[in-house]
Amino acid sequence: MKIYTRTGDKGKTSLIGGRVDKDSLRVEAYGTMDELNSFVGKAMTELDPGIFKDLLEDLETIQNELFDGGGDLANVMKERHYKLGEEPIEVMEQRIDQLMEEAPPLEKFILPGGSPAAATLHIARTVARRAERQTVSLMKAEEDVPAVVQRYLNRLSDYLFVAARIVNARLNVPDNEYVRSAKVFRTDTKKGE
Repeated sequence: MKIYTRTGDKGKTSLIGGRVDKDSLRVEAYGTMDELNSFVGKAMTELDPGIFKDLLEDLETIQNELFDGGGDLANVMKERHYKLGEEPIEVMEQRIDQLMEEAPPLEKFILPGGSPAAATLHIARTVARRAERQTVSLMKAEEDVPAVVQRYLNRLSDYLFVAARIVNARLNVPDNEYVRSAKVFRTDTKKGE
């Protein structure tokens, strides 16, 4: 099997059920989800399985869900059956809540960085936000765009933020606070902070 087909040489690409220009909103949205998936994969290579088994399991699941969501955005068939549902969002919310119990208190904005894996997760977070913006644009321009993809990306960016903080915390690398930040987050009174 040859990897190149030459079918895209004139600026068109195939979707599930049709062809569009390579710079269409639909292609931009699912292409950015592919980029996001690549950064998630890079972060996984930077995580020690002995310390981050739980995060690695989460991220592997997320990679599959991103592939499902990208496929759903690429589907333009008349009869559409989508793969991404509401359950992954609910599971991710539960994981965010669990990880927030472990995370150090947060009062100020933080800058992306810390350990290499945390920095990569912050990159993934910003790419998730871009994918979400592009999905919103697509939803405004076309009908039959699965709204669950936008909600998933919104929650995923939150998860990636918390995961980056957990990576730094477990490695004893402090978050880098934005120096001109006021206290913008409420302290956790349950933990006596």
